[in-house]
Amino acid sequence: MTDSLEPLFLSLWKDLHDERILWQVATIAASLVLAYWLSYLLRPRLHAGNGSKLEFGMGGLRRLIFPLAALAFVLSGRWVLAHYQTSVSLLSIAVSLLTAMAIIRFVVHLQRLVFAPGNVLDIFERTIVWLVWLGFALYVLGLAPGILEFFDGVGFKVGGHRISLLLIGQAVVWVVVALLLALWIGRLLEERLMSAHGMDVTLRVMLSKLLRALLVLLAVLIVLPAVGIDLTALSVFGGALGVGIGFGLQKIASNYISGFIILLDRSVTIGDLVTIEKHTGKLAKMTARYVVVRALDGTEAIIPNETVITSTVINQSYTDRKVAISMTVQVSYDSDLDLAMRSMTDVAKRHVRALADPPPVVLIKAFADNGIDLELAVWVEDPEQGKTNLRSDIYYGIWREFKARGIVIPYPQREVRLVGGEPAQSDK
Repeated sequence: MTDSLEPLFLSLWKDLHDERILWQVATIAASLVLAYWLSYLLRPRLHAGNGSKLEFGMGGLRRLIFPLAALAFVLSGRWVLAHYQTSVSLLSIAVSLLTAMAIIRFVVHLQRLVFAPGNVLDIFERTIVWLVWLGFALYVLGLAPGILEFFDGVGFKVGGHRISLLLIGQAVVWVVVALLLALWIGRLLEERLMSAHGMDVTLRVMLSKLLRALLVLLAVLIVLPAVGIDLTALSVFGGALGVGIGFGLQKIASNYISGFIILLDRSVTIGDLVTIEKHTGKLAKMTARYVVVRALDGTEAIIPNETVITSTVINQSYTDRKVAISMTVQVSYDSDLDLAMRSMTDVAKRHVRALADPPPVVLIKAFADNGIDLELAVWVEDPEQGKTNLRSDIYYGIWREFKARGIVIPYPQREVRLVGGEPAQSDK
């Protein structure tokens, strides 16, 4: 009992004056060499291939081979030496170091699988590393029992339940671990669902988001009772959250609810060419809170889901991806009208994006001041590729065709008459 309360580094200081500590050093060295050799043999075999669904799991296992193997060898050596020596403090410190290394490698790898690279991920990784090494330092210095006892003594009562700072800290740690595992499993299921090409893409997105939300909720509901927090103690928090949603968070709640409504009614899907308010482009991404509309110039508009629900959305790909693109050309009154209409139709039919069914058609739009307005309608089934580039190609082809066939595109003309003026004198 005295040894368990004695700081570990004081026990190590005593062992340093004993020549038998060389056995502990040899055990640690041999364990590290064997672990490195085992890791060198197994790491090349733990590759599932590029793009495989097992690659992320194999990546985590490759990271853990060395610390886990070294930990197993050190534990075995400590168990053997404990029968011949009264103290194995150096091996105990090695066990703590290897355990901390394994935890850090596992948690960091899990974070990289769950979160996208960025500043938040870097800060979270550094926080985890510092917390793990801080816990190791407190354990080695023998301060951990006193600190835990202090935090356990500071608490308050909620109803008939006592909640201490230690309990809250344990709950936070386990909730974070459970959330990471839940998000990791959610990513697994999302990858499996998104690879099911026989299912509608909107349904796949909806199921993946719903499964992830359910996994997070399930993780919290499992962990909190496991650490000793009764779920009835959260009733006050639930009521405050409801009031907060009612007063200040209704927009956020509305966006999330609207997101599930959009995914359920399938009014828009990923890949559709849509116009939402003043934003026109391809629907590139759908999340539980917003949608991303990518314009043809590369800019992306992040639009809240509530806006999609409450405003008019022009979906050019809702029931049919075929879209008519119209363009107007004016010819002079002296030109051959039949030849001009036939030339415009021929140019449109030769374009690679123009559909044969329905075919391009030319209609007389109006008899204008300077000439006859002709409207050409061309049907395409890839509106996300843009309209301006198609119009440019066809206009250029029409211009060349008109020049070759002598069809005139008129200039604006104005005839000015002077009423009551004297006729001009000619110089002779």
